[in-house]
Parts: sequence; structure tokens; C-alpha cells
Amino acid sequence: MSLHHQPEILAPAGNWDCVRAAVANGADAVYFGLDQFNARMRADNFTREDLATLVPFLHECGVRAYVTMNVLIFPAEMAEAMAYVDALDAAGVDAVIVQDLGLADLIARHRREGRLKIELHISTQMTVSSPEAVQWVDALFDPQQIVLARELSLKEIRACADATTKPIEVFCHGALCVAYSGQCLTSESLGQRSANRGECAQACRMPYKLEVDGRLRDLGERRYIFSPQDLCALERVSQMLEAGVRSFKIEGRLKSPAYVAATTRAYRRALDAALRGANVPPAEQADSLYAMQMAFSRGFSFGWLEGTDHPLLTHGRFGKKRGALAGRIVRCGDGWVELAGMPAMPIAPGDGFVIDAGQDRNEEQGGRIWKVQGNRLFFHGKGSRIDWRFVRPGDLLWKTADPALEKRLHATWCHFARKVEAPSAALDIHFEGRIGAQLTATCRGVTVGSGQPLEAAEKRPLTPEVVEAQFSRLGGTGYSLGKCTYALEEGLMLPLSILNRMRRELVEKLPRPAADETPKHSPLLPPDWSQIFPTPKAADKYKLSVLCREPEQALAAAAAGIKRIYLDFTDLKQLAPVTAQLRREYPATAVWIATLRIMKPKESGYFRFINEAAPDGVLVRNLGAALNFREKGIPMVADFSLNAANPQSVLLLREWGMRAVTVSYDLNAHQLADLLRSGCGPELELTLHQHIPMFHTEHCVFCTFLSQGHSFLDCGRPCEHHRVRVMDRTYAMHYLRSDEGCRNTLFNGKAQSAARYVVGMRRAGLSRFRLELLEETPEQTATLVEAYRALLRGKLSPEALMEKLDLLDRIGVTETV
Repeated sequence: MSLHHQPEILAPAGNWDCVRAAVANGADAVYFGLDQFNARMRADNFTREDLATLVPFLHECGVRAYVTMNVLIFPAEMAEAMAYVDALDAAGVDAVIVQDLGLADLIARHRREGRLKIELHISTQMTVSSPEAVQWVDALFDPQQIVLARELSLKEIRACADATTKPIEVFCHGALCVAYSGQCLTSESLGQRSANRGECAQACRMPYKLEVDGRLRDLGERRYIFSPQDLCALERVSQMLEAGVRSFKIEGRLKSPAYVAATTRAYRRALDAALRGANVPPAEQADSLYAMQMAFSRGFSFGWLEGTDHPLLTHGRFGKKRGALAGRIVRCGDGWVELAGMPAMPIAPGDGFVIDAGQDRNEEQGGRIWKVQGNRLFFHGKGSRIDWRFVRPGDLLWKTADPALEKRLHATWCHFARKVEAPSAALDIHFEGRIGAQLTATCRGVTVGSGQPLEAAEKRPLTPEVVEAQFSRLGGTGYSLGKCTYALEEGLMLPLSILNRMRRELVEKLPRPAADETPKHSPLLPPDWSQIFPTPKAADKYKLSVLCREPEQALAAAAAGIKRIYLDFTDLKQLAPVTAQLRREYPATAVWIATLRIMKPKESGYFRFINEAAPDGVLVRNLGAALNFREKGIPMVADFSLNAANPQSVLLLREWGMRAVTVSYDLNAHQLADLLRSGCGPELELTLHQHIPMFHTEHCVFCTFLSQGHSFLDCGRPCEHHRVRVMDRTYAMHYLRSDEGCRNTLFNGKAQSAARYVVGMRRAGLSRFRLELLEETPEQTATLVEAYRALLRGKLSPEALMEKLDLLDRIGVTETV
């Protein structure tokens, strides 16, 4: 097989043992995050000091090192982010994986100037899902690798690969996010934790209920309606190779070394066989599949690689690890179960199992077995979590632990010794702290503090072992950790990130034990945005627009005197007639049309409906649309889904031709204030009122749970006949909508408003405000417009507006008051 780019197995690593597991089992590259700017902040992660040991270790093993910076960068962070990239480059890291448009732009500029050698890889968080989006990022950033969205089929991957000469990276294994990466606001909206900042709360793995046309629908055991099975493309590696995939990415920076070993080994075998034009022997393939199931599995599917099959992707019966299916119970008694036949997998005393007793009984019951007798398995009484009253014939039995397999996987990597840099000087550090006071660290006359008080620990107290684990991470500094002494009260708590910051600050303040190398160039800095954008001036006038999702809302908004209306209809055939009616009846109202939030290959036909309506402009929600409408010369406004979170992103989109840029919903009030201080207020549009769009997903709940079909071809389109709301664990109800592309959006059931911040934002130069409607009637639309117009004119206080409309007091998705 002739290949333009050598294919690679790209393995995840959340700690040193995972790195060793990846290298020992055949990874060509390893991706990992540091303790800042990465989308898996719950992983152990590495530090900048670790790079001095980690990168040489990988390179000596012939393995490339990729660092994730797959989060949005807030305005006050850009200088630090660029220094971070500079440090990665100096440490010899091969590539940085980036989500943020502004950061990608600055890295690309410095690469063109020869100031950076590190490769730029476009993260799946940038939502590259079409050939047009590939061309857009290729033209702007000249990246060295592009990670596509997970929701593409093999044919769609081929179409994207054909749009560029750059290597295409695709996930081949691991957990699937139900929402498009970079487009999920659920954790923020419900839990104040930003998925675009590495703090995903995995809301998709929680149980939900469906309300259909005002009545709760009995779904039986299917309550995990947003929890997909895991992706396993082991049997599709050769087809992915033919489709143009050159980097086979394994998800799992939060997973164990055993998981990394099992998955890396399996895909190494499969890729090597595909490159030879051969197949993996069936016995080896079965061994690989079993090992991966045992390492971690919620059930396997091909994801979207073979096209749309909604029920196969998300069956809804569970959201946790299940392992390998052992079989169905035919008989049971107190302490034992009997299967119809023994499964092909090995079963031995000490193995762990879960009994799937269904959602209407005690779920997740399980334990370890102590004896196997024929088809009968006997469970330990001690340590088991099984109430035998709830175990019945017909229940499924899942194998969740195999000590023998774990031992074999451990043996594959334990001989790979972690290389340790020889220290040049030991640091003896004294730590002091008590509840309500700072933790301090003193060494050689230098003292640094935690900056926040110590609190009583609820779970993991701050012990000497915890402190020393963080302060020993001194690779590349010329120091090692010496003797530590303590005057530290017991039972206190402090985040590990604070300990890491204290360590870095201490090292920076100490004299270097050896002369530093002369910097190869001056520090990398973002531009002085105050010299690019005009000095902020208070906005004397305001512009109020309304986004409407129903024709009646649009007519009511126009009748209320709104001068710009965005149409965001589910039925695209309504766009042209409603636009024409608005122009006839309200000629002073400009009509703009919103694109779909996602665009996939062969979906540019949806643009035909927009073109036929001949709008005054387009609200652009995906990168492919940005390319399409720029070429057509139609005025554009960038919507929130393009994730403009800093002045550089705003500048990039304005240079591309956007008339205005909608502020990213990830920014809270303080971060928005930082953005406005840069002077780009006149370039921005803020969504002042809305129901936050939480999940935006290729998975169709309507098809899966309200039909017997598998896709739009045979589902009967229940989305057109039913009103559906989703109930979460707190009994809050949220609105579910489907768009023309059959993608579902779950909107927060409670509308929110940034009314409290309007005066300050106008003083900082922001003058464009938008109201977004969802279920409002024409009468409610008129009331809403009247209230916000009074607010903007200073005739209605924010408090009175909030009370009148019963709204959440919130800006973006990460701040509630």
C-alpha cells in the first residue's frame, strides 16, 4: 500500500504508567495533557517539569509526543498560553493539539515566522466535520494534522481526507461523547463545570425520563437515553486506512495502564495487518477484543463509521462499565447463578461479575466468584454487593474483572523503566499550615504561599505523601526534592493545582543551580489588542435583534419593531415564504437566517434553502458555512458555536469577513469584561436572553425511543408529530428539538438573562444584543421584546425584568448569581 503519510497508532496517557504501557505495546505517538489548558483536568496529567524526562524517554523509544491544549483560552490567559506553547517547543514536544481559534492562529503565525517548530494539530474540539471545514482550517492555520469529528462515516471521512493533503486523525476506540465535541454546554448549564475547559461532568451518562406531548413515557429499563456505547473500530481498521485515516487515535486519558496496554496492542496488530494487506488471525482478534472489553467497555459499536443506526449506538439500558457479556442466567439461588452454557471467555475463581437486574430492581449488583462448577458460578459472600432476592432467571451476567488478564497486561509494560534525570541539587523544604490560613513552603530563605486558606477535608486530606508527590515533580529544573519537614495540622484540604503552582513559584524564585541556556528568541506574546481595536467607548445606542424558531414569533418580533430578525427554523422550507412575508409587511426589518450548527459532507445542499430565501445576512454556526457564504459575498455574523473566547479569535473571524462575532457562552461576566477591555466591544454581539442549548448531538432520541426505525429513512419522523421534554435527576424539564439534519438539541428548560450586566457592558462599548426565543407564543414574544427594550432604555431595572419574566440571573454558562 502506497501512503503519502505514514500511519500511526496514537495512544492516550494520563500518567507515567500509561506512557510506559503505550510505548511497550506499540504506540507510534502518545498524547497527554499538562496541569493547565487541557480537556481532561481530572486525569493525573503531567507538569512542565516532567517534560525534561518524558519527552526524551518517548523520543529514545521512537515515539512522538503530542500535548493537548484542547480547551478555549480566555482573554487574560493568552499570554500564559503562548508562553506554555513556547515551553513545549523548547522541550522538544512534537505537536500541540489545539481547540481555540485564536491560539491556533497565533501558533500558525509564529510557525510561519520560524519562531516555533512544534507542529499544530487541530483538535476534534474545533468541530471539523465537513470538507469545507477542513479547507477552512487548512487555509487559515496550515496545520500539520487535522482531527475530525467522531460523528463521521467512512464515506464522510474519505470526503474530508480528499479535501486536504494533511494527515487526517480519527478516533478508532474509546468513549463516545453524545454531543459534538466543542459543542456541549450541558455540564456548564446544569453544573457550572465547563466541558470546553476540561471539566466535563459526564451528564450524558446520567439517567433521564421522557415527557411526550405532556405525559411521561414509560421506557422500561431504557433510562440512559444520552449514553452511547463505546467506539470499537478494531474490525474496521483497514477500511479506515482506505478512507484516508493516517492517525488512529485511542480515547482514554482517564483510563488505566491496563486499558492503554490492551487497546494499543490490539490496534497495533490490526494496523500492521492492514498495511500488509492481511487480516489478524481470528484467535488473536478475539483475544484483543476480550482484553479491551475487560479493560473498559460500556458495550461496543462501530459508532458512526458505518452510518446512522441510532438504537445500536445508544440502547439506553446502562451508562457504566459492563465488561464482557458472560451470558444469561437460567437458574439461580442464594450465592450462585447458572448459565445456559459456559462462555468462550476464560472464567476462574477470583473473577468479578455484575448481575444486570434491570432498572426496576437493584442494579449494579456484583462480586467475585470463589468456585466454578460446570455452568454454575458461586459468589463470595464477603465483599459482594448482591441482594439475591432481586436476582432472577433471564438476567444478564457481565464479567468485569479478570486478575489473570490484568497480570498479563501489566507484564507487557512493567519492564519499561521510567527514566529519571540525575538531580544537581536537593531542596529541603519546610511546610506550615493550619485551618483558615495559607499553606506555606520555605526553602533556602524563600517562602511561597497557597494564596487561599486551608479547609477541612471531606475526602482526601492533605498528607505529607500528597505534598511530596507534587513537590517532587522537579524534572528539568536542576533540583530534586530533599528532606521535608512539617508544622501542618491534620485533616486539611488544598487542591493539587495549588500545590503545583506553589512548586513552580518556589523554583522560579530560587537561584538556578546551573546557568540557563540563552533563550533562542524573545518571549512569544499575543499582539497588543489595544493597538488593533479602537479604545473602548460607551455605546450610546443599542441594536436589539431577536432569533426566532417559529414563523409566528418572527412576525410578532417584527410587529414589535425589531430591526433585525434571525430565522432558525426546523423546517427549512419555511424560510423563503416567511422571509418574503416579513419584507412585504415589515420592510424596515432585516431578515437574517441561521445555518445548521453542524455541517457534514454532502450537506451543502441545505444552503440552497438559505440562498432561495435571499436573506440580508447569515448567522454562521459552523466552519464549513463560513467558507461557503464568504465565497458568495453574503454578510455574516459568527454565532456562539464558533467559540470566540478571546480577542484573537474575534480578530480572526472579523478578518475572515464576519460583520460581528457572538460571544462564546463559556465566558462568565469577569471574562467578558476582560474581552471588552481589549477594545473589541463594537465587534461583538451578546445573547442577552436564551434557553442554553446543552447537548447538540448526532444521536436522535426521537428515532431511538419513539420509533422502531434506525435512521431518518425508516423512523417515521416522530420529531414532526410530538413535543418532547427531558426530565433530569432533579426533576427539571428541558426542551428537546430536532433540526433539518436530524440532529437533536436539548435546551435548558429555564430561560436565563444577562440583564444585570447590560449597563457595564454598554459602558465598555458593547452595543449589539440578541434575544433567542424557543417556545414563546406571539404574545410572550411581544412582552419579552417590550421588557428588554425598556431595560436597554433605562426604564426597567434588571431586578424588575428578572422578576417579571421569571429568569435565571446568568451570563454565559459558568456563572450563576
